[in-house]
Amino acid sequence: MKDYYVIGLMSGTSIDGVDLVYVRFSHNNSWSFKIINSKTYDYDNEWQYILKSLTTKDINSIKKIDKNYTKLLSKYILDFIKEFSVTTIDFVSSHGHTALHDPSNALTYQIGNLHELSNYLGLKVICDFRAQDVKLGGQGAPLVPVGESYLFPEYNTLINLGGFANITKKINDNLIAYDVCPLNIVFNQLSSLIELKYDDKGKIALSGKINIELFNCLQSIEYYKLDPPKSLGVEWVNDNISPIINKFSEVPVEDLLHTFSNHFARQIVDNIKSTDKVLITGGGAYNDYLIQKIRDLTKSIIIIPDSEIIEFKESLIFAFLGVLRNLNINNCYSSVTGAIKNHSSGNIIIPEI
Repeated sequence: MKDYYVIGLMSGTSIDGVDLVYVRFSHNNSWSFKIINSKTYDYDNEWQYILKSLTTKDINSIKKIDKNYTKLLSKYILDFIKEFSVTTIDFVSSHGHTALHDPSNALTYQIGNLHELSNYLGLKVICDFRAQDVKLGGQGAPLVPVGESYLFPEYNTLINLGGFANITKKINDNLIAYDVCPLNIVFNQLSSLIELKYDDKGKIALSGKINIELFNCLQSIEYYKLDPPKSLGVEWVNDNISPIINKFSEVPVEDLLHTFSNHFARQIVDNIKSTDKVLITGGGAYNDYLIQKIRDLTKSIIIIPDSEIIEFKESLIFAFLGVLRNLNINNCYSSVTGAIKNHSSGNIIIPEI
């Protein structure tokens, strides 16, 4: 089987920027990868504001934003190609950015996946990986686990600490995955109360103390009692976490961060088998206080990989999901998303010009 050279990109719920990778995928009995180049393109303040307010917009406004966002992504991709002198590209594989995600109402919408993206680039594009799964009755999330099972087969448990904490587990050759709890989306919201973008390494959380009433309130959230498949979105945070933060608005921010950190660590550990070797990636892997709390609460071996895997694993995975889609190999599993069947998801767009 030929090698594939793919540009993969991912924009997550933390809304800090777009992660781009240029990867070579090879197949020799099993799949392997080499990240050749990687870079994050930061959103400016205007785009951060627009993306944070997406859930308040009507569908017509979102479609207008979608056109502008598709142009923005094309600019980032073309800048990336130029900066790293990329010449061999089989296709671009893009997650886009989630604008709406409410699978209970058969709704998911990722901006940045318009046909124009392929035309702007003059390249084949594979994108919009969630929509088909939702049409098939699935959550449309998480999508990363199938890629993880191919590219990181040595781990039975993988956790990504991004805007949300999600987990992938192999149990008796079955793959299950789900969102455990919100994470950086809440940490960043709390940090903004003291005019910081984020709590660097969890230092502010470390300086606080636990608020037991808040901790107990968080632990009793109904979502944690649900069986997978299940997933979270910004809308859920607005409906379920923001009111709790408002209720405890008199609590010092360092105590809020400390208590939420302990709560999230407990939720994460409750979903880990104590015998597992666990790979942790995503921006939360740099949160020293959170990682220490997780280590304190479990006997599992916690592995933090090099920074390129921490930061770019999701864009790497979406690049690979594009490879599977290109080969018409299933990249969405019903055991993960709850869809009626396994399927190969993603739109394949060929430039018209």
